[in-house]
Amino acid sequence: MITKATLKDVSALNQLINSAYRGETSKKGWTTEANLLEGLRTTEQELTETIQDKKNTILKFTQNEQIIGCVLLIEKEQQLYLGMLTVSPDLQNSGIGKQLLHQAETQALALGLPKIVMTVISVREELIAWYKRNGYQDTGAREPFPASHAHSAIAKEPLEFIVLEKKIESHIQS
Repeated sequence: MITKATLKDVSALNQLINSAYRGETSKKGWTTEANLLEGLRTTEQELTETIQDKKNTILKFTQNEQIIGCVLLIEKEQQLYLGMLTVSPDLQNSGIGKQLLHQAETQALALGLPKIVMTVISVREELIAWYKRNGYQDTGAREPFPASHAHSAIAKEPLEFIVLEKKIESHIQS
């Protein structure tokens, strides 16, 4: 079931997101960043601040009362920004990510926003290909990868973000 996350979910979300993106547990899934970055993907403080901001929504995918997936949606001008799409490493390739993407599109429609945009680290070719198979297109725009105290790059090549977008139709096909 996909519902809106609340402050009660912060600890579980933090654990899920960090386990899917960084460290040894993330290597069970295909979306890991463990070979590119060290440190945390997010913190409980960041997630608390994110949930408290009215322009943000974190959707959680719950099964047997466990949060096994999530996605961050941010209302920005005439678009919905999608970030931190996360599925538990043990459950990747089971359709949960697609369901979360579909729900993001439903949310964009409900808000009257014509497109969804996201940034993906440019060297994550398999992930970029997955988004393209799900209707996202490379806009050609690039953004620098931010320096952070929470994580540090360990990749040999320089990191940057590519900007992907999907125009939202007035009717969503499932």
